Amino acid sequence: MAIITLSTDVGQQDYLVGAIKGQLLSQDERHNVADITHYLSNTNYPQAAYICSNSFKYYPAGTFHIVILNFFDTTINHVLVAKHNDQYIICPDNGILTLIIGEKPKEVIKLGLQEEHNLLGRTNIIAKAITYISKNTNFFKPSEASTVSIVEKYPLKPSIGADWMEGQVLFIDNFENVIINITKAEFEEQRKERSFIILVSRNEEITTISNNYADISEGDKLAWFNSAGYLEIAMNKGRIASLFGLQGYNESLAKTGTVTQNKWFYDTVKIFFI
Repeated sequence: MAIITLSTDVGQQDYLVGAIKGQLLSQDERHNVADITHYLSNTNYPQAAYICSNSFKYYPAGTFHIVILNFFDTTINHVLVAKHNDQYIICPDNGILTLIIGEKPKEVIKLGLQEEHNLLGRTNIIAKAITYISKNTNFFKPSEASTVSIVEKYPLKPSIGADWMEGQVLFIDNFENVIINITKAEFEEQRKERSFIILVSRNEEITTISNNYADISEGDKLAWFNSAGYLEIAMNKGRIASLFGLQGYNESLAKTGTVTQNKWFYDTVKIFFI
């Protein structure tokens, strides 16, 4: 048996998630299948990677993580199967793998999809592969990893100057709290114990780092470092993203180079050190 997680962009309005779980359990009814999310953004790969990477690390060794994201964005005849930190990630070859783990894995292969052109045909192949891999510990050949060509994309990094740093909106949660791609370690290294101003929007500033929401009054803004270690901008009992026009990265616009006219939203947050 194996622990298997599902992270997809298919939603839960129809039968697909249930059918995929059925395929996995049909291979071995002892499998333990866990849902991470079925609402990954297929236009925001960094956001999808943020969710996956910060979930996967809490699972035990030997866990299989299936990531279904833009499975039909391009014509592909394979998915990637990688081993990283004693866990397995199975995902499309569209750059999401390196976004999740931050590097090209040393153990990775391409799993052929044959002539399967629908989602359940492909997930059935994945289900069979998980059963095979779990029974064959010598499945990977590390010496061949360097010869496997995969699409590589890497996490967004903040821009840094002598007295400032600028981070991009990485994720906006259900309460419209805004996570920025600046870690606590990156912030402190650049800060050098100086005072700072976090410019949330053109006229909105935050000048302290809070421990949690109890530090501020209802309706006040706060900045703090969340459980994943990233800078989070929020409002106590408020929705800061829509209030101040904050919006995340869009993969589709990045691909086409489209620029939004009369842009009213901000997708970056700047910090000045003084």
